[in-house]
Amino acid sequence: MEERPADIEDSEVRRALKAWRIDPVAWEYAPVGFGDYHWTATDTRQRRWFVTVADLADKSWYGDGPEAAFDGLRDAMDTAVALRGTEPDGLDFVVAPVPTAEGETVRALGAGHAVSVFPLVSGTPGHFGDTLTPHDRGLVLDLLARLHRTAPPASARVLPPDFATRPQLESALREMNRPWDGIGPYAEPARQLIAGHADALRGRLDEFDRRVRELRASYAPLVVTHGEPHPGNLLRAGERRLLLDWDTVGLAVPERDLWLVADGADGASGADAADVLVRYEEATGRKPDPSALALYRLRWALNDVAEFLTWLRAPHGPTPDARQARDALTSTVESLAAEAQAAPAGADGPIR
Repeated sequence: MEERPADIEDSEVRRALKAWRIDPVAWEYAPVGFGDYHWTATDTRQRRWFVTVADLADKSWYGDGPEAAFDGLRDAMDTAVALRGTEPDGLDFVVAPVPTAEGETVRALGAGHAVSVFPLVSGTPGHFGDTLTPHDRGLVLDLLARLHRTAPPASARVLPPDFATRPQLESALREMNRPWDGIGPYAEPARQLIAGHADALRGRLDEFDRRVRELRASYAPLVVTHGEPHPGNLLRAGERRLLLDWDTVGLAVPERDLWLVADGADGASGADAADVLVRYEEATGRKPDPSALALYRLRWALNDVAEFLTWLRAPHGPTPDARQARDALTSTVESLAAEAQAAPAGADGPIR
């Protein structure tokens, strides 16, 4: 996040690091990402750390309330640590949190936040929306193939294809006929955007439901998935490629990961996508399902719409983060509507 958390002081985060026996001598807020808050720290032994504070209200996919969110985040971080493991069996591309002296991967920070600590790994970070080179695309695909072949840790949760933010989207569709004034500068424009594309959004929700039914009827086996292997969670360290941000790790069909590499926000061409899918099939013996790829691509977009609407229907000002939410909401809704108009009924949609 570009903005610092309004209800968390730096001193609180620094005190929390005592559980890791870290005494920072250098400390800086890192305005990166969207959703969590981050700091970099250097301790008395010149070790460097990346400190993350999660707003548990933004972890609704784990369940309702801060306790369910904390338990889900802890299970995800435990899973990342288990996956990282030790050589030769561990996955060396997993950037996992460092446990506390008591073995905890995450600790509560007040009533609504949680803190975790990661080693600050040297490398070149990517950005969401970057275009992967064919070389990078192949390397990421190889990481996912290794991940999907790995035995699930006991802490890994089964993650159904439904998205927890759907009630927020349906609420916005129900309440779009009255003004959203008095909330913030981008609330009423968001209402007008939703009202102008309501039919298309309802149609995409119907499509989503159909694809979920198809997936469940297929009884496809589940694997360990990262959930968000987009360029923004990729770290380049020479020829090594590392995956960051394991908050959404869990058991699902492999297409939950694959659509972001074969399709994704970085605009892969149809030829590149086909090559990636063939490479994955050769590495795992499993042919990706086009309908499941389309399902998870659509799920991502609908969940984004719901999350941005939740942000903009809450009190906000003309801040950089709120503007980012407004712009992303606009582009996502317009893209969903355009795809609905272009695709024939029942089509699997483009893998691009």
